[in-house]
Amino acid sequence: MDYRAAMERAMELAWSGWGRVGPNPMVGAVVVRDGAVVGEGYHEAFGGPHGEVLALVAAGARARGADLVVTLEPCAHHGKTPPCVDAILAAGIKRVVFAAADADPVARGGADVLRRAGVEVQGGLLEAEARAQNAAFFHRFAGLDRPFVAVKLAVSLDGRIADARGRSRWVSGPEAREWVQWLRAGFDAVAVGAGTARADDPELTVRGAVTPARPPLRVVVSRRAALPPESRLVRSARETPTLALVGPEAPEAARAALAAAGVAVAEAAGPAEALVVLGRRGIGAVLVEGGGVLAGALVEADLVDRLYLVVAPLLLGEGGVPAFAGLAARELERAARWRPVERRPLGADTLLVLDRR
Repeated sequence: MDYRAAMERAMELAWSGWGRVGPNPMVGAVVVRDGAVVGEGYHEAFGGPHGEVLALVAAGARARGADLVVTLEPCAHHGKTPPCVDAILAAGIKRVVFAAADADPVARGGADVLRRAGVEVQGGLLEAEARAQNAAFFHRFAGLDRPFVAVKLAVSLDGRIADARGRSRWVSGPEAREWVQWLRAGFDAVAVGAGTARADDPELTVRGAVTPARPPLRVVVSRRAALPPESRLVRSARETPTLALVGPEAPEAARAALAAAGVAVAEAAGPAEALVVLGRRGIGAVLVEGGGVLAGALVEADLVDRLYLVVAPLLLGEGGVPAFAGLAARELERAARWRPVERRPLGADTLLVLDRR
């Protein structure tokens, strides 16, 4: 197995930590000796051993003189666990190949420590892929005062999220809906606009195979606090944390009714301020699931870092609800092109993942 194949395997392993390791990054590691894998590991849960350590434990004595391939630069600080560089040196690893340098100023520097100790170190293998895998983690250290923002929409071939009667159940198929449950598990918050909350009456909970370490906060963006008391979000607010982000014009009576039902209420004058409010509440990554007005407002304000588009093989026509409402016209040569990160089938649908930067 060459280094590229080993890194691809390490990245595959890293995904197993989705929803379980935040705010730490997902990390996968592979120990390779004489071209064969002798140990594998991944960061399984926040506060637990890192992927490098588990791979070294699996390799045992075979790690001495072997190579370690890992998706992130090994850490050099003592946090909830000892530094990974100590375990690497104790195991007698000859060479370390990593994908992306650690962005955390407290944890980074492991590569230099290893080099000074005589270990050969190579960085940057599949770096773009590794950074995309942990996009929310790297966003934390980008100097912004808002969370990582991803928008997920199920769209028709002609860019509609609902038919002319406003019905969106179901644009996508069962495989895509199952994948959405997995996706939610990796975010600190799941948000929708008031129109979507009223039309679809969603629960916004995680009901898939992954049980997140902390269930995501449910967020409804409603300028006038127009969330019906009989909605599932309001009725379950005392059991599952729910936040309404309302505008300055929201009536006091509507705010009070939500608060009395157990919904937390916070005021924000617009999309940018709403995201700052979420950031102050400890939200590092938010998944916005619609609707078209909210998605359009966020894109227009250049506040979206990633798009998850589930494209369904159907056409809904001119009367259908557009995926991104209210966007200003763009000249073709000036329109920003998003960077494809992933394309794959989800049953009859197609997943398209795109990053803005």
